[in-house]
Amino acid sequence: MSAATTRSRTPDRLCAEAVDLAREAAEEAAFPGVVGEHVAAVAEGDRVVTHYFECKEMGYRGWRWAVTVARASRAKIVTLDETVLLPGSDALLAPEWVPWSERLRPGDMGPGDLLPTEAEDLRLEPGYSGEDEPPPNSVVSEAAYMESVASRVDEEDAEVVDRSAVPPARGSIASVAEELGMRRARVLSRYGLHVAADRWEESFGAKTPMAQAAPATCVSCAFMVPLTGSLSQAFGVCANEFGPADGHVVSLSYGCGGHSEAAVMPTPTRPAPLRLDSTAADPFTLRPDPEGGSVSLVDAGGAEDLGHS
Repeated sequence: MSAATTRSRTPDRLCAEAVDLAREAAEEAAFPGVVGEHVAAVAEGDRVVTHYFECKEMGYRGWRWAVTVARASRAKIVTLDETVLLPGSDALLAPEWVPWSERLRPGDMGPGDLLPTEAEDLRLEPGYSGEDEPPPNSVVSEAAYMESVASRVDEEDAEVVDRSAVPPARGSIASVAEELGMRRARVLSRYGLHVAADRWEESFGAKTPMAQAAPATCVSCAFMVPLTGSLSQAFGVCANEFGPADGHVVSLSYGCGGHSEAAVMPTPTRPAPLRLDSTAADPFTLRPDPEGGSVSLVDAGGAEDLGHS
């Protein structure tokens, strides 16, 4: 028999009449005065009934006290089964629980807080672990370098040589890894670099309103401090204390009104001086003269004279 069919049956008479017993159980579990009116009696099974009471406790709007009572077969005494506080159809519920790793947002960390990183974090990958060290007898091995350092120390001071304090030999794998910033347990993976680049581009990139209204981009700004590594091709750090991105990683295509060259106004171009070959009127030939000469505009003296010549 389904649960819907079970709950639709007629409640047991004796269990349905045990309202006072159910109220006493609810008031014992709750505080006095927070158990309200009797709402309903629902049959849970054979001789099993749940009584619902309103909950008047602050902060639990729409919740109901549910008290389940039952009696044995052929018994006339109703006994208490359980008492719980359940939400109703219009109950005020807390938001669904979200793990801390999913609800953590930038800026949530405070002094003393620790943010553990998962071992399989896709943003990270193993760095230089030293497993590919050259053999001890190799000329570039760290062991050979340490022995050469110890051999140059006086015999009375040989015992105080701290091998861990001596830097790795120049040209060894460890020194190259340290120079490249790879001598760490884990480093940023390619995915981690892309995620960081997308985040920085969204905050301080070319598509932001500030960059759209800027007179020039950060690539030509003196306040832009370039990064190292592969990110240096697209990002830098703003060092303008009056800029909106001071201390932040900005895209080279970003810009703001604090550009170092924004106040350097270009000098307006001056027109070239006017040059005149002569100050007199130049003669202009209108038509050939029948007598072998020519009639000019200056010689004619005017439009009327030209018409009679």
